[in-house]
Amino acid sequence: MVNLPAPGRRVVVRYILPTGQATDALGELLSADEATIVVDGKRGIERIPRGAVIAAKEVPPPPAPRLPRQK
Repeated sequence: MVNLPAPGRRVVVRYILPTGQATDALGELLSADEATIVVDGKRGIERIPRGAVIAAKEVPPPPAPRLPRQK
């Protein structure tokens, strides 16, 4: 079983797709229960079956946007 931080934290969750490939969900952890982990990321809200999860951890906030280059 994977330990997750409290909801509201930024996380990355690696899980197995039905095709057998692994993928990641990166974003804010909205909720987690015995059956489902819900992450809000760039791809929208992802509902991940708990049994498909390989690993999960809290990650730091995204870097600040870069300033435009001066010409």
